[in-house]
Formats: sequence, structure tokens, C-alpha cells
Amino acid sequence: MSDRIETSTLGGGCFWCVEASLERLRGVQSVISGYTGGNVEEPSYEAVCTGETGHAEVVRVEFDPSVLAFDELLAAFFTIHDPTTKDRQGPDIGSQYRSVIFYETEKQREVAESMIEDLESDGGYDDPIVTEVEPLEVFWEAETYHQDFYEKNPEQAYCSAYIPPKIEKLKEKFAHAIQ
Repeated sequence: MSDRIETSTLGGGCFWCVEASLERLRGVQSVISGYTGGNVEEPSYEAVCTGETGHAEVVRVEFDPSVLAFDELLAAFFTIHDPTTKDRQGPDIGSQYRSVIFYETEKQREVAESMIEDLESDGGYDDPIVTEVEPLEVFWEAETYHQDFYEKNPEQAYCSAYIPPKIEKLKEKFAHAIQ
């Protein structure tokens, strides 16, 4: 275990889904749901849901790179959402649900862009990848009731319908990295 913890901010649809999936990876210290990429300070969930603030629902992942490399975190991220649908994931429609990687260092930008190029050239997707790669400017933590939402509300209809398949897909592809 290294003394250095890195952070990565990722958007791939509803933050409940991304948080519930990525927090299962070995090396992940915490996953915080929030908003970024918009033009309103201190946005609320209600404002972001309108699609008018420009924010994406995201998670900020703190991870130990000696246990979980950034490229492996991104590979898991690409496993749990569809990077070929613009402004949509499953039933969630709007720019707040876009596929996006907000990089925090030039190295993260390089790794993200390289991974997208590799995924495109591998031909694993029928459609082009539309995942955006943007610099992180400000991360706004979501309201307390959104944090660990799935863990607290596994029987909630949306959660029980959409999150377990993502977790199962992650477990299948990344069994070696699940805690």
C-alpha cells in the first residue's frame, strides 16, 4: 500500500450506479457522488436534473495506484456503462448523464485518450465512443442522501433494476480486482 492516493472524477450515467460499482474495486479508498463540468456554483440535484446547469453527475474516486492503476480503474469504468451513447445511460437521458472523464493530471489525460483510442481500434463497440475527456475544474459534492445511495437503498426500484447487472458485469470481468 502506497502513501500516495490519487483521485479521478468520472461520469457514466447516474452517479448511484457508478459509485455502487467502483467502490467494490480493491484499492479504492472512497467514492463520493457529486457534480462537475457546469456553469452554476454549488449546484443542487434538482438544478442538475434539469440539464440546464451543464453539470454531469459524477463520482470522485480516491484510489491507491499501487493497488489499482488508473488504466485499470478506467477499464472498470468502461465496463459498467455504455461509452457510445451521447447524453444517455439506460433510462437516464440528458447531458447530466454523459460519459466523461475529468482528468486531474496530464498523465490521466494521456491514459484516458490512449484507452479510448485502443477501445475504438479493438472494435469492441458497434458505435463510436463518445466519452468526453475534460480537465477537472471544480467538484461539487452531492447532497448527503446521495452518498452510498445503493448501499442504503438496495430495494429502491431504480437501484434494484439497474445496479446489480453493472456489479455482476464488473465481477465477471474484474474478479481479480474485487474486494
